[in-house]
Amino acid sequence: PVTIDVEEKYMFGGMAFMVDGKMCVGVIGDELMCRINPDDQEKALLEHGCRPMDFSGRPMKGYVMIEHSIWANTAELRRWIGACLAWNPMAKKSGSKK
Repeated sequence: PVTIDVEEKYMFGGMAFMVDGKMCVGVIGDELMCRINPDDQEKALLEHGCRPMDFSGRPMKGYVMIEHSIWANTAELRRWIGACLAWNPMAKKSGSKK
């Protein structure tokens, strides 16, 4: 079996799940926050129920928000989490703030 280092962390007003010390996926309100390959973001945004993650007026590259009506479907939830986990090994860790 594969072991994954997962940590729950409260951020962005919701619950984020850090995998190997990097933000991977989370829930904010009733939306699923997904960190995906930035190269796949444009295609993902064409999907129904997917929008850019934008808290400051500037969308975050490689992050999308998925409406609850979409991720309430188990197959869709698994697909989005799979995309997040696939990108995670290549994603950069954010720098620690002092």
